[in-house]
Amino acid sequence: MLLLPRWMKTIWFSLFLENSELSFQMRVQTSTTVRDTSWITGCDYLSQLKRIVATTERTIIVWDYKAQGSGQENYFVIKPVDHCLLCVCVVSLPDQVCRDDILLGDDGGFVNKFTVNSDDFGLKQAKAKKKLQNQVLDSKNFKSVKRKLHNDWVMKIRYIAALSCFGSCSLDSVHSLVLESLKRLEDNLPVREFSMPRGANTFCYCTKANVIVTGGDDKVLRLWHPNISTKPVGKLVGHMFSVTEIVTNEKDQHIISLSSAKVFRVWDIQTLSLLQIFHDSQGGPGDMQIYSMVYDSNNGMLITGSGFMDMYPLTRMVQDTKQIPHTHEREINVMLYNRYFHQVLTICSESIIKVWEIETGLQIYQILDPHGFSVELTSAAINESGFLFATGAYNGTIKIWDFGSGQEMKMLPEGKDWKEEEHWLRRLIFLKAQEKHQYLILTLEHNGKIKMIQGKEDDMCLMVIWELPNVMPMLQSGIHTVHLRTSPQNRSMTIPFPQVELIEKNFSQRANNPAISMEVNCIDLLQVEGYNLIVAGTLNGVIILWNFVNSTVKEVYRPENCFKVDPDLDPKRFRINDILFLFRPPECARRSSQDSVCSSSQCDSSKGPQSSKGSKQSIHDTEVKREQTDVTMGEQHPVDKKHPGGTNLIEAQPPIIVSAHEDGHLRLWTMEGKLLKDMLPFTKHSAISLTSLYTDPCTRILLTGNVEGHVILCSISSFLDPPHNEKKLKQRLAWRAHSLEIVQVIYVEDKQVVLTASVDGSVRVWHALNGHYCGYFGQRRMFEISPTNDFILPCDVNEYPIEIKEENKFTEKTQKYEYPLVFDRQKWKKMSSMSLLFKRTPPKAFEVDHDFKFFKSLSSPKIRRRALEGFLMENREAGIVFGSLPIYRVPSPTSLRFLPLIGSEARRESSDINPGKKKGGHTHDKSQRKKSLKRNFVPQINLASSFFPAINK
Repeated sequence: MLLLPRWMKTIWFSLFLENSELSFQMRVQTSTTVRDTSWITGCDYLSQLKRIVATTERTIIVWDYKAQGSGQENYFVIKPVDHCLLCVCVVSLPDQVCRDDILLGDDGGFVNKFTVNSDDFGLKQAKAKKKLQNQVLDSKNFKSVKRKLHNDWVMKIRYIAALSCFGSCSLDSVHSLVLESLKRLEDNLPVREFSMPRGANTFCYCTKANVIVTGGDDKVLRLWHPNISTKPVGKLVGHMFSVTEIVTNEKDQHIISLSSAKVFRVWDIQTLSLLQIFHDSQGGPGDMQIYSMVYDSNNGMLITGSGFMDMYPLTRMVQDTKQIPHTHEREINVMLYNRYFHQVLTICSESIIKVWEIETGLQIYQILDPHGFSVELTSAAINESGFLFATGAYNGTIKIWDFGSGQEMKMLPEGKDWKEEEHWLRRLIFLKAQEKHQYLILTLEHNGKIKMIQGKEDDMCLMVIWELPNVMPMLQSGIHTVHLRTSPQNRSMTIPFPQVELIEKNFSQRANNPAISMEVNCIDLLQVEGYNLIVAGTLNGVIILWNFVNSTVKEVYRPENCFKVDPDLDPKRFRINDILFLFRPPECARRSSQDSVCSSSQCDSSKGPQSSKGSKQSIHDTEVKREQTDVTMGEQHPVDKKHPGGTNLIEAQPPIIVSAHEDGHLRLWTMEGKLLKDMLPFTKHSAISLTSLYTDPCTRILLTGNVEGHVILCSISSFLDPPHNEKKLKQRLAWRAHSLEIVQVIYVEDKQVVLTASVDGSVRVWHALNGHYCGYFGQRRMFEISPTNDFILPCDVNEYPIEIKEENKFTEKTQKYEYPLVFDRQKWKKMSSMSLLFKRTPPKAFEVDHDFKFFKSLSSPKIRRRALEGFLMENREAGIVFGSLPIYRVPSPTSLRFLPLIGSEARRESSDINPGKKKGGHTHDKSQRKKSLKRNFVPQINLASSFFPAINK
């Protein structure tokens, strides 16, 4: 008899892998019954002949599964064969047309190769049609070769197209695995043999890692290099029973192994670590043996075949690994990106410099103790060409290095009279040198001084050549603009800034309060045609703008009470943590204008459909797409005939200053001090202090990070165009990248990724379009920066990205004003009393408000704006279920017998109308009381039985 479950299993696998129609609900497309007395031992798909080949113990079956009606039973049987066939595979070669090679393994240790053509089946099938459904063909009429490669059963045979060779494994301990080309089957030359104890039951090949994985009865998985057969490159130990099947997940670099006890183990090829263990719970270890296993990479599904077909969706782990990412052992102080070398430079508080390749995440080189033993580096900068970088240390020393080799070039030594922490360098900025082989660096020290450092080619030491004067005393006295006196430069020294002095006016200098910190905390530089600016943000929230073109220094912003001390408030509440110039160069503005004025049809035809999620285009392209409708619907300005390239005459707009504040606000200013936008970035938490700012070279997006590890991405492309509409500055994304403070955030435009550095010691990579996690520098496996739909997170983050979606202006609904109904309680009393008057039986408690519910249905529900005030918190006697909620006291009546009755107010009114009656109703008897109740228009209802249970005496 034929074992149908195993036959159906192998057919289903071949069908669904070819058609890629895997789903959670599978059905039989077609089937056939093979009239043979032995089991079917294997099957595969003939890609050229479009048929299925299967093997029994003594025959080869070729089945045309596409035949309709009674033709479904149309298959060919090739026999006889010399030995019992155990496995089969098809050789897929691109140069073969209408011909397939079939490899067979048998119990004699032979590997056979059969060649079948379309003529062997198509012509004979056309002659016979329905009369001869199952034809028997002689195996001697087919071209075949065989060679004995093993001394035991051939358990598995596969053709590896990437290596252009086949592999066969056996239970033989000497010739356990053979890996050779097909030509070796036709001769007796030596072959590559891999030996392992107790042989191998199965094997597979991983293309990315270029390793062959074997498993057998010794319960050990071995990883082999295809060209090294003497020793495995790695071992995976953990199975308690024999390994029967192995498959690979190429995308995630995983190995999935199955043991005879139906236990699955998932391994990481790069780290050789165990990721997951699960088992098949149907039956015992000996029941329903799993005969085959395959992994569908398109749907991420593991499929096994036994008496049933089981599908295991291997869900992507939300956490990439159980270990917290670590790029450095200590917290990160500096992160820089060299866009010319496509490399990332990181520095930790332990003073270790590391340079990484951004595409792969591999480390290129590192420098230990660059400024001496136990000297912490606090700042760094890369020059405009990308060939040099400078580092600044805790003790005030500066060094210039060659970026490519990591060799030291120049140094600013420590001064003899320098005090500790006085010259601690907060910021370094490379300046454009006026002469060749000259290096100029703008520095910001911990004491708030801004200096310029110069280095010459023939001098190994750097020197301080320029320093800005302290303007805070004059600004503190109330002067908002201070003029500068410039002195001519020395001919032997050409620098981008002139020597300046403050033109002092008569001002009353106040005594500095030591509790108020007024030092400069952050600076930024803008040196373009027409602008030579330095902007500074102080610890007490003052923004200072140095304009060397107009020779002025101006106070752009000063918080109220920033020079006063309030012991009840945080002294750091005004601090500016980072500041930045937003300036779009003329070439970027010209490119943006050309993109925006093109017609929608041209843009659609040239760029194709765009999507804000999962798109490979830049964020700016998506923003331009949103704005095209606004531009094309307006007036089309004619092109100036005198200036045919009119779009090239766009002038650059004045720069805008953006500041990141300790109170969590993001504020944008003009150079005159006008506040354009005060924005509180939206995250899942309340206002969080912002720590860093970054923008791309063309100022299209704005990135910021905060102390809680969140990254906020805003679109500012259209906001920079006058008149700076604040509605056009829009937050696009917000996601949590770290569990601790973010030190620096960088956007890499050509890769469409965001780099984040944190005090947790890690530098992580994220997709800029959706905030999905890519990996971290220092991980063992290489990066996959290409966009993907898989979503993973590092183990210390459990929050999903927040994508802020805006409604189209054509679909926005106009605001509707609600006019609530006004309730007149006096009128309602008269109307409701008449409805209850003619009821024979007293109404129940819920019928009293029956009329009022119609009024409630007309008015919308009101939301309580303020919480109720309670008198007691966390009453332990009340229990622990709602122990954290306030307990409210409801005054209860002294006696349940004398509850106020409905209609009592009406009775009082009637008594007031008849002054002749005396009070003191407690002296009346019961009969008089009943008569008085009947005379009332409103019946009295006792609600005690409805709201309070009966009390047993």
